[in-house]
Amino acid sequence: MKIKSYKDLEIYQLSFQLATELHDLSLKFPKFEVFEEGGQFRKSSKSIPATIAEGWGRRYYKNEFIRFLIYALASCDETVVHLDFVFGSQYISEDQHSEYTERYNVLGRKINRYLQMVMRDHLKPQDKDRKKFGVENYSE
Repeated sequence: MKIKSYKDLEIYQLSFQLATELHDLSLKFPKFEVFEEGGQFRKSSKSIPATIAEGWGRRYYKNEFIRFLIYALASCDETVVHLDFVFGSQYISEDQHSEYTERYNVLGRKINRYLQMVMRDHLKPQDKDRKKFGVENYSE
């Protein structure tokens, strides 16, 4: 599959889906936590797809692209910490905690694999073969 946009990236699709689910879940927290821990929960989970999109916009610059993928990975880890907090506060069940923690761990591994690929295979705009990054129509 040719990647034309950040929306074509599996890591973006997974992170967006998870962020949407956690947003809905957080609105069921006790009223006083909807804006406290719930806000942090939503912010860290939504930061992942947003940061992937921003990094994609900087994909022609290897160091910038890598930096934003690292930020996305860090937000993934932060979201797992918030899952631990809301589980410890008994706002989610053990099953929900296990399911979401595992899904975020899988996402983290996928982001890490993509990051490693970018670090290894990053192509500059002047390179001839740019198909891997969806920039084959890029003109200087």
